[in-house]
Amino acid sequence: MKSTQFRTEQDSMGEVKVPAHALYGAQTQRAVENFTISSEPLPWNFLEAVLLIKSAAARTNGELGLLPENYAQLIVAAVAALRTTRPTEQFPVSIFQTGSGTSTNMNVNEVIVGIVRAQGTELSPNDHVNLGQSSNDVIPTAIHLSAAIAVSRSLLPAIGDLARIIRSCGAAHNDVIKTARTHLMDALPIFLQSEMDGWAAQLDECIERIQSALSRLQRLPLGGTAVGSGVNCHPGFAAKAIAQLSLDTSMPFTQALSLYKGLSSLDTVVEFSGHLKTCAVALTKIANDLRWMNSGPLTGFGEITLPALQPGSSIMPAKVNPVIPEAVCMAAAQVIGNDTVITLAGIGGNFQLNTMLPVAAANILQSIDLLAGSARTLGEKAVATMTVNREVYDRALSLNPILVTALNPVIGYLKAAEIAKIAQKEQRPVLDVALEHTDIPRQELKRLLDPRNLAEGGGKEASA
Repeated sequence: MKSTQFRTEQDSMGEVKVPAHALYGAQTQRAVENFTISSEPLPWNFLEAVLLIKSAAARTNGELGLLPENYAQLIVAAVAALRTTRPTEQFPVSIFQTGSGTSTNMNVNEVIVGIVRAQGTELSPNDHVNLGQSSNDVIPTAIHLSAAIAVSRSLLPAIGDLARIIRSCGAAHNDVIKTARTHLMDALPIFLQSEMDGWAAQLDECIERIQSALSRLQRLPLGGTAVGSGVNCHPGFAAKAIAQLSLDTSMPFTQALSLYKGLSSLDTVVEFSGHLKTCAVALTKIANDLRWMNSGPLTGFGEITLPALQPGSSIMPAKVNPVIPEAVCMAAAQVIGNDTVITLAGIGGNFQLNTMLPVAAANILQSIDLLAGSARTLGEKAVATMTVNREVYDRALSLNPILVTALNPVIGYLKAAEIAKIAQKEQRPVLDVALEHTDIPRQELKRLLDPRNLAEGGGKEASA
């Protein structure tokens, strides 16, 4: 490259050549050159959270008389422009950087300065944009802020919508009775709606868990600066800046109960990731049940038919696969893996700072995004559009030898087991075999063996 394609910037360590088109400066360029493990940058919603902090800080410092009002207005305007245009190429710092996220904090500071410079005003990324802050409180604040926003605006609505779609589908088929399965083997009859209500209840509890931890995620350690003591931060800064963040996001953020804990500990993020992992497990259960129920069409269960979305094989022309549940299972596996990374990142807290903040930020946000996308996709492209094959359910029920469970109180377990074995071996309805081997009248047998009566048995089903 020609030297004219670069400009010279300077920081506390000396001069650095920076690409001429870059809005950022020397510290960002050093990070780009130093951190080459991966080129993957932090996600935009995390960077946007840092931008929101910079805007709130500028407003606050302006109100407190610590920053000239025109400087504050220029910073706020620059942040608004960045949030609108999303120039991701201006934020090239890798996830795998210094553990405090200092390089990303300075990257944001420098880009804001670059925008303001283009308008004819020189600002300092440290003295003006970073006033009253440290990377050590900005980055953990941004983790909490970005995760809380993503959960509230994306994940919780997506899980709630999936639960509603599942319940609606169950209600639309509230008369369908199916053979339940335990150990993947035939068990007592249940209503299809009851099975689907179980799925929805899993999601309801996921929402409960997430909401229970959200209040802790909304506690921000802003104001702790370098080590939690708040050095170089105005006493009124944190309360005003956090109030501004609450106003900007329409969410109730508060200051962390202990700034020392907020800088050195990722406990809340680890807790939250655990709830996301549980949600991933719940989605996997639902997706796998759908896959089993859809299996076939000739040699599987064939109880439902998921929509045919694309060819399922490059060699078998008629093959159609349950692609949406499969994709959800893979996304859930990634979330479970992310939880392990976040747990290890939580262990990275030593004395007054956690030094695995960027990787925790990237993983928690990816988990939230994957779960929200999975819930939306599973609801819209699988559950809402699947076909329930009633005749398959009816045929299986008529031959289900487990129906004899209803005869236990009348003829005893051993006699009922004998009838079940005969019915299974001869592939005959239990009713017909029971007529031959008991003295119970047909009408009474029909009443006892009616799958609807068994399905309405509440908590009386067998435990294994």
